[in-house]
Amino acid sequence: ARAEARFGPVAQWASIGPFRLLTALPPDVAHDPVARALLTPAHQELARTAEVFLDCAGQAARAAAELGIHRQTLYYRLSRIEKLTGLDLDDGEDRLLLHMALKAHRL
Repeated sequence: ARAEARFGPVAQWASIGPFRLLTALPPDVAHDPVARALLTPAHQELARTAEVFLDCAGQAARAAAELGIHRQTLYYRLSRIEKLTGLDLDDGEDRLLLHMALKAHRL
């Protein structure tokens, strides 16, 4: 069966990797409030920046190249993300929490 176009792209189970674990969580648990401000329409580009940065394992040069922005612009956006979320992106657990929250939102 094909999904309706109005629902957007369909994720393939094999392609979502470790994020499959998020599908087992109840919706109210999967959507952590830490990312709420970041996921508003006004901050869509910051959410994308955070997700790309985290997908690139926190490697600034790779993330900046993938986003097509200067590294200083990336650092500025990351500081805004930290202020919006209250997270420290130098802390592994904070990065994991934000990464999971962003992926859960997209699932």
